[in-house]
Amino acid sequence: ENGGALLWRISKDGVADSYLFGTVHMTDARVTKLPKQVKNAIEGSKVVVLEVADTSPTAVASALANAPSLMMFNDGRRLDHLVSPELFSKVQVQLEAARLPSGFARMFKPWVVSMVMAVSECERKRIEGGEPVLDMRIAEIARAKSIPVVGLETVQSQLEAAASVPMEEQVAMLRLSLRFADRADDRRETSLQLYLGRQLGALLPLQKILAKRYGIKDTEFAGFKKQMVDQRNRKMRTHALPLLAKGNVFIGVGALHLIGEDGLVALLRNAGYILEPVE
Repeated sequence: ENGGALLWRISKDGVADSYLFGTVHMTDARVTKLPKQVKNAIEGSKVVVLEVADTSPTAVASALANAPSLMMFNDGRRLDHLVSPELFSKVQVQLEAARLPSGFARMFKPWVVSMVMAVSECERKRIEGGEPVLDMRIAEIARAKSIPVVGLETVQSQLEAAASVPMEEQVAMLRLSLRFADRADDRRETSLQLYLGRQLGALLPLQKILAKRYGIKDTEFAGFKKQMVDQRNRKMRTHALPLLAKGNVFIGVGALHLIGEDGLVALLRNAGYILEPVE
């Protein structure tokens, strides 16, 4: 449901139109070169709203430094006890490739390694070279027009959501990432093609199909969807409504947050707004 468009017009009697846009957190020029309709919607807004207003390396590093218990085990558990020796050796390789201390690999929680693996070496180099991911490109366009940029969440709240996924599901998703580590670029490209083709509803089913090949059940994605998508959607909706009531807002959030009966498109409709696909 609502998986066939990236840009949605939000309207309501007596309020200026606003827009909702689904992003993908990549620097790829195929996504950062925005369609004219999207750029016009950004430049014509009074305020731009993103998941997080500041995702600079400094802001992220500060949030991580303030939340070590979200990232690392401190209760006697160890990652090398949760996955096989074969997979743990892959964890160490992946951390070394990301220039993280592999000597601490056993202490990292599974979600951290999965997050590290979600960023390719090429992507990492582009980010280090100053190329913005799509969300930050949107912020650049807004700030160039002196349009304020605010966030629906904080980096801290995003880390808390990731850490709250049940441990068995964190392990299952890490196992999936490690099993497909040698085809990580293929997975990213396939997901990107689905995004560019406006087939957003296929993004999560794709991961479930790949997981099934390694004996990981659909139910092991339930906590991820609940904590990382559904619950965050409701919080985003709550924080967005006072801004939308003033009109002329551009909201950009990860595309997975738009779709389905618990997605932002449906939630904002339930709050009394008309949402129509634009692009």
